[in-house]
Amino acid sequence: MPREAHTTAAYHHERAAKSHRAAAEQSNKGAHEASKEHAENACEHSRKADEASKLALEKSVLHAKPVPVAAK
Repeated sequence: MPREAHTTAAYHHERAAKSHRAAAEQSNKGAHEASKEHAENACEHSRKADEASKLALEKSVLHAKPVPVAAK
């Protein structure tokens, strides 16, 4: 179902944003190893979000109601 696919995509986008914020915070503190770990997590969530977004789009298109073609 498109709804579940969109929800999954949103979840991973939110997790990526959270990890990016954590990476920035750790970087500002000078904790570069922790920043790197958060950045790697952000990248993984971003990859999953991208995949989920594409799947959600496909499912949305498949579930869209067809528009009748006008007869000539």
